[in-house]
Order: sequence, then structure tokens, then C-alpha cells
Amino acid sequence: MELRHISSNDAEAFVQLIRDVENNAKYMLYEPGERTMLAEEQRERINKMEHQQSTIIVAEESGNLIGYLIAIGGQARRNRHSAYLIVGIKKENRGKGVGKKLFQEVEDWASDNKIHRLELTVATRNEAGLALYKKAGFEVEGLKRRSLQIDDEFVDEYYMSRLLLNQ
Repeated sequence: MELRHISSNDAEAFVQLIRDVENNAKYMLYEPGERTMLAEEQRERINKMEHQQSTIIVAEESGNLIGYLIAIGGQARRNRHSAYLIVGIKKENRGKGVGKKLFQEVEDWASDNKIHRLELTVATRNEAGLALYKKAGFEVEGLKRRSLQIDDEFVDEYYMSRLLLNQ
């Protein structure tokens, strides 16, 4: 498995990866088929990210994208030191260390970009995601009550963060 920062040439494969993840994950924000995204739109987003203290790290195996970690950097002077993370891994590749490696890579990126705070949200019922984030050093900071509606039921989310104090 290889980790690398995305390029605009990955746009079509990245759109398909996002669809695959969303079609096979109960706790992603978008439901299967809800997101409408074209490769050209994604290509533009990728190109813009380079100038916004943001990045997308992809995991690739045998020429196929199998996971991603999106880091969206703060845009104001007061929050430029932080990045919000979104993670997705194909169902058949979960539990194989892909997530762990993506988090290690984003920490290196954060260090290079003077990011001191990584943050994310996770459904409180998402035990696998919660375990991954805790292993990666994230701590629960708070609770977003009834923030999602999944299968006609309200679900809480945790706010989680990791402070990178050695920077």
C-alpha cells in the first residue's frame, strides 16, 4: 500500500472511491446515492485545496484508491493552526491498518504546515471509527446531541481532537 497526496489526475478515481465508501458505511454524512459530484468538479476542488492549507491523502493499492483522509485547514487567522478531518476507507480494506497509516501521514503534513490541532466528529455508535481515532491519539471534547438522523433515528456525535504539542 502506498500513501500520497492527491493530484488532479485522481479526480475520477477519487469520486468513485467516495461513492464506494458512502455506499458501504453506515455513519458517513451522505447516504448512498445522495451526493452528486462530477469528476471535473472534484478536480477543481483538488486544485483549490493546494492554496488553502488543506490536503487530501489517498491510500492506493495495486493502482486502485482504497482510502482517503481529507484535511480542511482553518481559513481565518485565528484558526489557521487547525484542520478538520474526514476519513473514508473501502469496506474490504477496513481493519487492515489503512486508517492508522493515513493518520500518521496527516500528522507529518500537519507538522510541515504548522497545524497544531486536528479535529473531527464521529457518530457515538461508530465503535470502529471511535476506536481508530482513540488509537490515533484523539480525545473526546464534547457531544453534538441529535446531530444526525440515520434510518429515521437521531444519533449523537462526539467532537474529538488531537493536539500536536511538539510543534
